Amino acid sequence: MSLNLNHVVLAGHLTRDPELRQIGADRVVANTGIAINRRWKDQATGEQREEATFIDIEAWGRTAELMGQYLKKGSAAYIEGRLKLDTWDDKESGQKRSKLKVVADSVQFLGGRPGERGESGEAVHEAGGDGDSSGRQPATVSPAGRGSASAPAPRRRQSAAPAVDGDPPF
Repeated sequence: MSLNLNHVVLAGHLTRDPELRQIGADRVVANTGIAINRRWKDQATGEQREEATFIDIEAWGRTAELMGQYLKKGSAAYIEGRLKLDTWDDKESGQKRSKLKVVADSVQFLGGRPGERGESGEAVHEAGGDGDSSGRQPATVSPAGRGSASAPAPRRRQSAAPAVDGDPPF
């Protein structure tokens, strides 16, 4: 029996505006990055410590279009997707190079649209529109043959207890 699982869940802030590129007549890809902070107390010194992890994100189709429309550097986002390893030969040195990134299948915009306060909770899902050769098809297909986003997720109800120190209410 073979067991394979490639699922990534991330929440953080975009490190740069999504860069959209048109590929062919009907395919769009967005590339951006996300920073995830980790805080802990150093057991030896008792100091609060913090480190940031920076991850490249790639999205395709309608997910990419909506990311380009609604997200910008600093936007909070919750991303579900899969890891993908890109490899290439460096043109200058001739050496093999590689980079690990996350291909986003689902993106939830946190923090609302620009100018709005609060959490929007809007979600964008795209199945199979990632430009790979896996043979998967989009969950729904529009007349133009492009994958379409699913309906936005319902807004989360905030609990009666207020958020503490800027923590999200979930």
